[in-house]
Amino acid sequence: MADTAEVNIYADSRTYYSTGNNSFVISNVSRFRRFATSSMSKKPGQKEIARKRRASHDEITKPRRFLIDVQETLRLILEQEDTDGDHQITIHDMGPKTLTLGTADSGGIRKFEIRGTYMLSNLLQELALAEEHGRKHIVLDEARLNENPVDRLSRMIKTNFWDGLTRRIDAEGLEIICADPKNRTADHSPRIYIPFGEDEQYQYYTNVAETRPHLNLQVEKLPKEITPDYVKSINDRPGILALAMHRIIDNQGNVTLKGVPFIVPGGRFNEMYGWDSYFETLGLVLDGRIEMAKGMVDNFVYQITHYGKILNANRSYYLTRSQPPFLTDMAIKVYEFLAEDPEEKKKWLETTIRAAIKEYYTIWMSYPRYDPVTGLSRFYPTGLGIPPETEASHFDHVILPYAKKLGLSIKEYAAKYQAQEIHEPNLDEYFLHDRAVRESGHDTTYRFEKRCAHLATIDLNSLLYKYEVDISEVISEVFDNQFEFEGTIETSSTWSKRALLRKERIDKYLWNEEKSLYYDYDTVKQEQSVYESVTAYWALWAGCANYEQAEKLVKISLPKFEVLGGLVSGTEESRGTIALDRPNRQWDYPFGWAPHQIMAWRGLENYGFMTEARRLAYRWLYTITKSFVDFNGVVPEKYDVVTLNHLLKVEYGNVGTDFKFVPREGFGWMNASYQVGLSYLTHHMRRALGACTSPEVFFKTKEIVFPPIDLEESKNNDENKSVVVTQISSNGETVHFKD
Repeated sequence: MADTAEVNIYADSRTYYSTGNNSFVISNVSRFRRFATSSMSKKPGQKEIARKRRASHDEITKPRRFLIDVQETLRLILEQEDTDGDHQITIHDMGPKTLTLGTADSGGIRKFEIRGTYMLSNLLQELALAEEHGRKHIVLDEARLNENPVDRLSRMIKTNFWDGLTRRIDAEGLEIICADPKNRTADHSPRIYIPFGEDEQYQYYTNVAETRPHLNLQVEKLPKEITPDYVKSINDRPGILALAMHRIIDNQGNVTLKGVPFIVPGGRFNEMYGWDSYFETLGLVLDGRIEMAKGMVDNFVYQITHYGKILNANRSYYLTRSQPPFLTDMAIKVYEFLAEDPEEKKKWLETTIRAAIKEYYTIWMSYPRYDPVTGLSRFYPTGLGIPPETEASHFDHVILPYAKKLGLSIKEYAAKYQAQEIHEPNLDEYFLHDRAVRESGHDTTYRFEKRCAHLATIDLNSLLYKYEVDISEVISEVFDNQFEFEGTIETSSTWSKRALLRKERIDKYLWNEEKSLYYDYDTVKQEQSVYESVTAYWALWAGCANYEQAEKLVKISLPKFEVLGGLVSGTEESRGTIALDRPNRQWDYPFGWAPHQIMAWRGLENYGFMTEARRLAYRWLYTITKSFVDFNGVVPEKYDVVTLNHLLKVEYGNVGTDFKFVPREGFGWMNASYQVGLSYLTHHMRRALGACTSPEVFFKTKEIVFPPIDLEESKNNDENKSVVVTQISSNGETVHFKD
């Protein structure tokens, strides 16, 4: 039998299960079996001589492929191995962790055992993918089951996860993007809000509503001036906010609009978020998704133009709230990779920088976010009332004492407070700070509780320093020191002076020489906060620390934040004691988050501390890889980096863990952190990571000894010069990874 065209054994599932050996139908299965039977029964002198078979069915003469009945094997593996019934194979399952499969070369006659959590969970994933692509029988390469986990995860991010997180706001994308798991109102009709003056978009979506009645789409125009009172008035009919579109010619030759695509974080975060988008863009650029990365920037420019700010996220209840500003660095990163004509690239960058300057002036350097005494900026949104996107009972403990005082239920009191029938200044103050916490992106943490809007934070002011430096450099290097903004010529020196002034203010108010750390500054109490936050290292990312400060941050303070699995958000001492009446917060110790890791790596690199940057990257990537191997490919929102656990009992849970059979999305900035982190590892570190070598072992061992490569065997392997690395996992299983 002539083999069908070969396909890359590590190809994406759509390619792998529709080409090569998997392009056959059921009749081909018998051909495999007839070929295998006849070839083994050939007599000497005939064209094909039977292969001699040894006693062991474990013999490897060439890379194995398995002939699999998809539905039957899927049923068997779930019945035997998924003992907790969650449609995943993890180290928590108590099955035998072994399954026998027939090889394709023998027509399914000769058997081989698949062993261990990792290979079995990969088998489960491959079966689910094959079934999705309509395959009843497949030929599966063993190499897909014991693929090096680093390569497998990086490949899944690049070829699957980004696509799973892609959204677009237009006729084709509305049904997915309008779904809002955070909507607690009685009105769940899909609704889109169109900015004032965007008549073409309004006509487009009105036509969509008319021609696709099954969507039940409600289309509403926003007023020219979007006030806090207006935003509060539409909280009972929340909707998606329109984003950038471009004109295209459809199949009928008509000019129409198409949404500019973007990446969402994942799970219940089914919209475009502020600072998430920056980190996602870093991953997109590394994975060659330049047009998608450019679209992320274009959507931010649209938000600033039409909503006045880069939004917390593009839902109606976020209209008064921004998030940490990253636009200038984001735009520069994309600009470097654009393939357009130089003049077109320059025009694109000009539009983006103009939007960033507008955001800088009107949001971060204006009342109420700008503090005129310190000259620094704060997270200080202008919304009113109770944030509507939270869980129904989230604020019950806050409202309860006020409700009791008036003899009302929590629900009755909340309704009257929202309707402004009850005025309570203490609650107004509480919700001001709560909204500020959400604008900071760090929701929630004891670092900010009941004081966030008063704090000039090291993270925000580091970002604004970077804005000032970036704009100065772009004006100088790209626009010949002449940049027009609303009738004024902006010069490089003006922005350089702003950066220098901010650095002086950061040193004066935020740097603590005695503690060798940056702290937040309370602009009301006029004193430094005492909470130790890993965001101090954002100053290194921005470049606003001098070398002496950087050295102290690394040599003296870094050990406070470095734990087994990477960098922890804050120190245990700063967080304080946890009790029933003082539960843990997800942005405190012992939790670690992707943005903090990436910012620290880049910051350390800026000042030449590559050893520390690589060490921290390895720790973080080990945390991700270990969970990926042990828990059916999971890539969640966050981790406990002290115990390396993603199954967290903490507010809001952990997004990215709720899936069946195969992960579809990972989590936006976690995906990005993996791709970015790999760029910091040496080849030696990457090999150790592929074998799931614990940081405790790796950094205590002067030399990691890997199994020797059998060059003869390598010649017969599709992955030339590959080797199987054996590692004992934490639960005592022996796991084999192809490196």
